[in-house]
Amino acid sequence: MLVAASRIFSTRTHLLTPSLPSASGYPFTFRSMADSAAASASSFNKIQIQRDDTTFDAYVVGKEDAPGIVVLQEWWGVDYEIKNHAVKISQLNPGFKALIPDLYRGKVGLDVAEAQHLMDGLDWQGAVKDIRASVNWLKENGSRKVGVTGFCMGGALSIASAVLVPEINAVVAFYGVPSSELADPAQAKAPIQAHFGELDSFVGFSDVKAAKALEEKLKASGIPYEVHMYPGSAHAFMNRSPEGVKRRKSMGMPDEDAAAVDLAWSRFQSWVTRFLST
Repeated sequence: MLVAASRIFSTRTHLLTPSLPSASGYPFTFRSMADSAAASASSFNKIQIQRDDTTFDAYVVGKEDAPGIVVLQEWWGVDYEIKNHAVKISQLNPGFKALIPDLYRGKVGLDVAEAQHLMDGLDWQGAVKDIRASVNWLKENGSRKVGVTGFCMGGALSIASAVLVPEINAVVAFYGVPSSELADPAQAKAPIQAHFGELDSFVGFSDVKAAKALEEKLKASGIPYEVHMYPGSAHAFMNRSPEGVKRRKSMGMPDEDAAAVDLAWSRFQSWVTRFLST
């Protein structure tokens, strides 16, 4: 077990790490969701969700009337990798209904600079509202209990949602901690399981120090929690598709540990089954 409030994410911010260049000065040629590698997957149903005065797209896969899980994107957007994760989640026993809200409204970053630019422009409070609307859509459409999971940027948002979205029944966060300005994990109301790589270099957001700080916050919250550290693994270690592996290597993350990925999915399955299926 390991937990932490990061100072990385606020309403508009960026990752403070030397491995990520500033987005300023780059030309942005954003790709739409329809162009991403997984967009043609026939197993997904595209829906629209209304909240306040805005409507956003979401992608749903899995068993009808099963426990629901909102799956939150990395800073890239709703691309092939987050769809891979959603399909994997939907197929875990005893079966789940996974929903990906499109927080970027159809845009996908093609490289680090574009992803940075998209994340910098995200309305974080608005994203939390999207998450809440997604949770409620699942509860209104057959899911008695609903969890939230996310990766990198989505991991931070999933922890924030445990604080800010009372309808959530459980959270699993991968390598991301919200800023104190967005949410204090010590105030979390839903059980949280969190996963981090020991070699993660995103200082203050998902490195070992951030993970340990998160654990202290979760201890104070009084909720059930687990914080797991994976030796020899760097950031985004769950991304194992050929495209995802290539992208990670291009960012200086050549680690490959199938056993760590399998262990993380096993822990994920145990956690969501415990809190969503009973």
